[in-house]
Amino acid sequence: MALPLEEYAIVGDTQTAAVVGSNGSVDWLCLPRFDSDACFAGLLGTDDHGFWSIAPQGEVLRTSRRYRGETLLLETDVETSDGAVRLVDFMPIRADNPRLIRIVEGHRGRVTMKMTMRPRFDYGKTRPWVQRDGHIVISQAGPNAVELRSDVQLDAHSPEVTATFEVEAGERLAFVLTWYQSWERVPDPIDPIRAENATEKWWADWSQRSTYRGPWAEAVQRSLITLMGLTYGPTGGMVAAATTSLPEFLGGVRNWDYRFCWLRDAALTLEALMGAGYLDEAVAWRDWVMRAVAGDPEDLQIMYGLGGERRLEEYELNWLPGYENSAPVRVGNAASGQLQLDVYGELVSAIFHARQLGMPGAHESTEIAVKVADWLRDNWRQPDDGIWEIRGPRQQFVHSKVMVWVAVNRMVTMAESVGMDVPGLKVLRGEIHDEVCTKGYDPVRNTFVQYYGSEQLDASLLLIPQVGFLPPNDPRVVGTVEAVQRELMRDGFVMRYIPDHEAADGLPPGEGAFLACSFWLVESLALIGRADEARELFERLLMLRNEVGLYSEEYDQEHERLIGNFPQAFTHLTLIRSALALERAGAAPGG
Repeated sequence: MALPLEEYAIVGDTQTAAVVGSNGSVDWLCLPRFDSDACFAGLLGTDDHGFWSIAPQGEVLRTSRRYRGETLLLETDVETSDGAVRLVDFMPIRADNPRLIRIVEGHRGRVTMKMTMRPRFDYGKTRPWVQRDGHIVISQAGPNAVELRSDVQLDAHSPEVTATFEVEAGERLAFVLTWYQSWERVPDPIDPIRAENATEKWWADWSQRSTYRGPWAEAVQRSLITLMGLTYGPTGGMVAAATTSLPEFLGGVRNWDYRFCWLRDAALTLEALMGAGYLDEAVAWRDWVMRAVAGDPEDLQIMYGLGGERRLEEYELNWLPGYENSAPVRVGNAASGQLQLDVYGELVSAIFHARQLGMPGAHESTEIAVKVADWLRDNWRQPDDGIWEIRGPRQQFVHSKVMVWVAVNRMVTMAESVGMDVPGLKVLRGEIHDEVCTKGYDPVRNTFVQYYGSEQLDASLLLIPQVGFLPPNDPRVVGTVEAVQRELMRDGFVMRYIPDHEAADGLPPGEGAFLACSFWLVESLALIGRADEARELFERLLMLRNEVGLYSEEYDQEHERLIGNFPQAFTHLTLIRSALALERAGAAPGG
């Protein structure tokens, strides 16, 4: 049975990631890519849908976990009445085939361990053939095959692999799982200890390139490492999360596939990477964005596949009961076909920031921004599906219009920087601004609203001062921040909006607090001069991280636990941005 999300961590090779529980069980792993079918899918079902466990056979007294320094090597210490062991999990940075390596270290006494691997290809649906040869077991079905090599004798009882063994203090026993295509030759074995040393060095060297030296260095650096762990190295694209269909409400239907790359993260990702000194990664992400969006602006999507794929058809896996019976389990994402006008602003903003930051190759991206501005001139008045990808009727969402203004405003600024006069764009910028301030603002309550004519609030309104639509000291900005605190705060955290009936977003009510929204409030409070409040909320949000420093998408205030897809890139991105905003506001410790 799957654990609470707080009990999970990830290890990855910048092409995919394994989700590992504190009980020593790998409950989710897609091979060979983030968006491939899972070979361990127990996270979304039962043990029969695939897992790989290594744990003491007897009673566990205590467990603690950590990442080894500033790396993505996971260490789990386990104490029993017979002694203590450490489980080291990692994925070598890939040179050929993907591998997951697990090393059992004896620290005290003699501990009897039990290893059970139950591979299930096709998201837990397909049971493979299993063949054993001493310390090697091969499991294959269709195009997929995995080889398990170990330092102990393996037993294969199709379709399960087991081993019972003892580990003494000072002893190290390794297990190496390698994926390959079933018609290929079995890959050559690797030395797990040498791979461990090389993987640790790779991550340590990467982390040492960080230039962030602020007061929340540990949280910021762990977030940066997590973002790198969610990056698909061959293309530079960053997935929103390593999982699909982890619910936004336990037992509910708000279960989506997040193993894709969202344009909405573009500008924020560039700022985070460049702000911490990761130029190469920022350029790779910018280049991924430019390749993905090439073509007619009318065809712009809100998300793409890891290589820029556009077809992300959504379907359901009806053989999986879902995490804690939260069905349906979905693969693909139908929201990829939605019209969300805000992504045009995010795209142009990313191009603008890339130019500001002095990134090479800016000319081609500027041409894309010009095409976007031309398209928006004729289409900005359309209703759209909004930032939250609602599955109800399209509306004139205020955040979407604000981000259209951002696109036009950034184009005006870029044009003026090279001596061009763009009177048409300036007129358009003024029209959009005037309409939003007239139709999207409630003067009685002194707050902007979710969409024209609505009384509903929306946390995305907190971005109004952050993107420069209005200055932070504007009374309408202050009023909106206060309205969000008054109407969208639940048990100390910010809701996206209040989905109180199906008409709100086309779905049944119920979800947790979207953590990025609370980080948005941190930044807005800092901007309007309420630095102490901002820092207090930030410190409260830091306490929601699990023991290895990871966040999911949302927080369930009622049950006090993380929910939603895991780990969530957007949450870690907004943490980094909030930390920087607090420093600028003088709200850092000792500031």
